[in-house]
Amino acid sequence: MNYQDIAASDLQQIKTLGELKKTGYQPKAVKEELRDNLIQKLKKKERVFEGIWGFEDTVIPQVERALLARHNINLLGLRGQAKTRIARLMIQLLDEYVPAIEGADLNDDPLNPISRSAIDLVASNGDDTPIYWMHREERYTEKLATPDVSIADLIGDVDPIKAASLKLPYSDERVIHYGLIPRAHRGIFVINELPDLQARIQVALFNILQEGDIQIRGFKLRMPLEIQFVFTANPEDYTNRGSIVTPLKDRIDSQIITHYPKSIEIGKKITAQEADIKPEQSEVVSVNETAKDLIEEIAFEARESEYVDEKSGVSARLTISAFENLVSAAERRAMINGESNTSVRMSDLSGAIPAITGKVELVYEGEQEGAGIVATNLVGKAIRKQFLNYFPDPEEGRKKKEDNPYAKVTTWFGEGNMVDIIEDLPYEEYRELLHSVDGLEDLIANTQKVKTETEKLFFMEFALHGMAEFSQLSKHELEKGMQFKDLISGMFTMPGAEDSEDDFNY
Repeated sequence: MNYQDIAASDLQQIKTLGELKKTGYQPKAVKEELRDNLIQKLKKKERVFEGIWGFEDTVIPQVERALLARHNINLLGLRGQAKTRIARLMIQLLDEYVPAIEGADLNDDPLNPISRSAIDLVASNGDDTPIYWMHREERYTEKLATPDVSIADLIGDVDPIKAASLKLPYSDERVIHYGLIPRAHRGIFVINELPDLQARIQVALFNILQEGDIQIRGFKLRMPLEIQFVFTANPEDYTNRGSIVTPLKDRIDSQIITHYPKSIEIGKKITAQEADIKPEQSEVVSVNETAKDLIEEIAFEARESEYVDEKSGVSARLTISAFENLVSAAERRAMINGESNTSVRMSDLSGAIPAITGKVELVYEGEQEGAGIVATNLVGKAIRKQFLNYFPDPEEGRKKKEDNPYAKVTTWFGEGNMVDIIEDLPYEEYRELLHSVDGLEDLIANTQKVKTETEKLFFMEFALHGMAEFSQLSKHELEKGMQFKDLISGMFTMPGAEDSEDDFNY
């Protein structure tokens, strides 16, 4: 009987060390295990890191090379760049089940025990030593580095309760309570935000990474721990909160730099995969591709904005949360109006503002630009950028005395007309309002290939927003929506100026 040929269900029937020996089982280092399984996947052309988009030609090949080289890895990148997700997916490269000694302090290999408890169990029971089968999910350990993490947390300490209950002196190795790293033996251990770990704690990792030695309260233990270390770090942390001490950095074999999505399409894949949209929401709300593009464009604009701290980064969580808010805004409107279904409107983008304000770090926090103003401006810039993908450049149209595609619309507003698009407007009123704008329907007919009325309405409103961004119209925020009017009159009147003067104090 060959161990490698035994089905997972049959492995569970092997209960003792003696039975395990008969299968021909041979211990394998965890890094060799990861390497061998990765080789098999690469030969079969299987996708190794499922659900990671945009890294196929950059980060993923580097991670695979590091694993093939049996390296410890540091993933370096700004927040929201899938560093932890990559580490967690490495679990899939472990064997589904491996044997371990039952009752031992660590995940000891039955043929190569390293802890005192496991060695004593084998010495006492011989081939009758009980074993159990450890699933790969149990072999992953993750710790967020914070300034209060201690040596005891990571490596271990003397346990006075154990010493008292077993009536052992503190000089006996059996009084040790092992920390997270020894307990991750034969598995993957991840430390997130490594620079946040105090320098003296980082120093304690030196020998573990290099020689496998650990020292606890004077005990110098030679324990050849088998661990695949994966660290994550944010470059901002090197200056704001801490740093990785040089000798530790030297012992981390491969440092791999991550990045944000490089295209709208990749961003949309990530958002679609990660956004928590309930089936009942999808049944009520339909979202067109243009709205999805606008959400992604907001993040791209934020990463280039002079008001957003580029060293802090703009997480992919911004677009995920913004998309969830976009859908919820449309869903709420449908509920309020008693509609069984609806489509996302441009006005629903205002619902995404709260998802933006909490996810951008401003260069001048609380000084020149408030978070709300910056978020609104980012939405405006996204509209301006995407507008040119669907409509003629208004700047070019302005130069034409004839054949200006926007002339009829601007003329209508120039005659003193205005439009108030309220966020929760019922469908029929929304439709009637947009169709009342002379020339707007013709603009869409001449520039877009729309298949449905709701799609036409979306582009009609999109045209108004885009024209405002290009200074063809004025746009003012209302308490529950947006007001569009002629550019010149918009300079002299603000929303509410037509209301009673009793509302103002002079």
